[in-house]
Amino acid sequence: MSLGELREILDRRGLRLRRELGQNFLIHPELADRLASLAGVSARDCVIEVGTGLGVLTRALAARASRVVSIEIDAGLVRALREEGRLPGNVELIHADALALDFAELVEAAAPAPVRVVANLPYASATPLLRRLLGLRARLEDWSVMVQREVGRRLLAPVGTGDYGSLAVLHQLTSEVQRQLDLEPGCFFPAPRVRSSFLRITPLRPGEIAPGELEWVERVVRAAFGQRRKTIQNALRGAGLEAATALAATGIDPRARAETLTPAQHLALARALAEQRAC
Repeated sequence: MSLGELREILDRRGLRLRRELGQNFLIHPELADRLASLAGVSARDCVIEVGTGLGVLTRALAARASRVVSIEIDAGLVRALREEGRLPGNVELIHADALALDFAELVEAAAPAPVRVVANLPYASATPLLRRLLGLRARLEDWSVMVQREVGRRLLAPVGTGDYGSLAVLHQLTSEVQRQLDLEPGCFFPAPRVRSSFLRITPLRPGEIAPGELEWVERVVRAAFGQRRKTIQNALRGAGLEAATALAATGIDPRARAETLTPAQHLALARALAEQRAC
């Protein structure tokens, strides 16, 4: 679909793109095909796509996968896609807010096919959706996401940097994050004000975090980073977690700050705190 065709469909149907929904659509089919390839999509896969838009990436995914389940929040776009027959027959289009959907149910419905997620994530919903995907990591092959480059930096941030935080710790404990491609604003319509990164996230098997452990580890890590200027002991105390004993047990200096601890140290501290609570 060319930019002219995209504009023509929007104008003919009186559709206006909404910035609050993060509606910045890919406009180059050849780029969409490259992204589908970078996402590792193959003929045996079922792909769950977040953000259909006008289907440029959807069609590229459908050309490679056995089935695509595509989620679009904008009712006008859903009508346009359905009424104009813009999507291939192996695409199921769902009109819904991805944040309100039961992703576990979608993944279960795709069984026994391998399931990958491909998403163009608006800034406002990127972090909560990334967190939900972490919770489903045992059932997914991987997930490839288009995010603002700032979010990509936060996911990949090394220890001791300004971007290093709970998002990096949780992902580095559970998955391998690879930056596949950086995209300029001109790759989208309308052009966003920021640059984007396309990331492929593959769950570690086995991961550092055991099944059922993620929620507690997340609570401790978020508390640790909740007040970055405070020492780790004081930050955790401010969140209602007395950590002196756990810090001593793990050999972590109570005067250290969260950004100086490796993901493994954060995990060890969370486990020591869990043992302390169980006593």
